[in-house]
Amino acid sequence: MSGSHSDTLRWVRAACLDDLSDDDPIGIVVEGIEIALFRDGDRIFALSDRCTHGDAKLSEGYVEDGCIECPLHQALFDLATGEVRRGPAVEPVRAFNVQLDGDDIVVGL
Repeated sequence: MSGSHSDTLRWVRAACLDDLSDDDPIGIVVEGIEIALFRDGDRIFALSDRCTHGDAKLSEGYVEDGCIECPLHQALFDLATGEVRRGPAVEPVRAFNVQLDGDDIVVGL
């Protein structure tokens, strides 16, 4: 990945590709940061694992049409950007850059 933004990121191994399957997100902690990992075919996404509306883990939510639905109040967030697609949440969740290094999923912090 090139560009000044990616140069400032610190890339950290988060999981193995085999740990992740479609429609079955996982929650992990990377250097003290709670992250939810999602797989959609060949694409991997990483978001903050806390809904911005309620104290719920997005890794326990439901993947649908490129979004994750919060299990608590059904807020919907875009997997790629973290943007709110449906309330009651109004604040987006943090989206992390993700790369594959062989079978390792690495996340930019």
